[in-house]
Amino acid sequence: MPRVVGIDPGTLSFDLFGLDDGRPFLDESLPSADVARSPTALIERLRAVSPLDLVVAPSGYGLPLVPVSQVTDDQLDLCILATAGDRDQPELVGALRPVVGLMRSLGLPGVLVPGVIQLPSVPSHRKVNRIDMGTADKVCAAALAIQDQVRRLGVAPAATNLILVELGGAFTAAVAVAEGRIVDGIGGTSGGLGYRALGTLDGEVAYALGRVRKATLFSGGVAFIAGEPDLSPEALATRAALDGRARLAWDAFLESVEKMVAALRVSAPAAREVILSGRLTRVDLVVEALTARLSGGGPVRVLEGFTATGKEAAQGAALIADGLAGGGARALVEALGLRGASGTILDHLYVAGADAIREQFGVRPR
Repeated sequence: MPRVVGIDPGTLSFDLFGLDDGRPFLDESLPSADVARSPTALIERLRAVSPLDLVVAPSGYGLPLVPVSQVTDDQLDLCILATAGDRDQPELVGALRPVVGLMRSLGLPGVLVPGVIQLPSVPSHRKVNRIDMGTADKVCAAALAIQDQVRRLGVAPAATNLILVELGGAFTAAVAVAEGRIVDGIGGTSGGLGYRALGTLDGEVAYALGRVRKATLFSGGVAFIAGEPDLSPEALATRAALDGRARLAWDAFLESVEKMVAALRVSAPAAREVILSGRLTRVDLVVEALTARLSGGGPVRVLEGFTATGKEAAQGAALIADGLAGGGARALVEALGLRGASGTILDHLYVAGADAIREQFGVRPR
């Protein structure tokens, strides 16, 4: 049976989670800044637990199941969607490119998995003028949420219905699942307010800023609104009842998540429950406040997954790797329709200048 590893390339940490015949054997977290400075440290961890049948590699905005051995440099640039001027800022675009490059050069058995926008289960009309409907790690987190519902309710993967809210240390995203397939998503840069990231960028704000750099997308979130970009979520939750700016940030965040869930109920009206995952679910006050606001539409749960310290997306990535390698998660992978993923994140743009964007990233103009 397969021995696999899933990697979640988060803004704050790179998490590795391994399954051997469906049983956990690896559960580690490395600071993203450390991986950016020394990508070989992560690669050495993979080599230390080899041989491996498959690794779900850091996939950024996603590719349609492209083996690491075949991925091109242009595809890697597209995965991080960073222009030439931003590619030398590892604190913003992370170590995805060098990690995948090292895996490729060393012949490690890896695959890059799709993001939400590349899935055939998402209707085309929902993809119009979108790029970030949920990065590949959100697909992985959704896989874990589906498996969690399968385990708790005793249903097949194709009978699961839920809305997943991913409360990351920087971004907030949400994914709608209907009958075991992802049917819609709101990505971290296009949806709700994140803890560090601003989420939806008003078009007029973008215009007034002029050229929008990658760094802008990582600013303007809850901590920035509270006036302290390095403020911990725990401190913010405690201070919200006392401090004016902290209260403003708190109220904006909670209502933003509530609106995301309400929007996704249009696409997944049969969702049985809202499942919360991500770094902020470790803050009890955040979970309590969101549960109170969201419970009118049904149960609200924190994603359990495996008993592990690694983030949910890494665990879900390992499940996907297991299913792709023929393990016990095969039915999960088939329900998600990952093998039918296609296209690029730039295929659905209709705005003026879209062809120039595609050319910049090596994608054929429409």
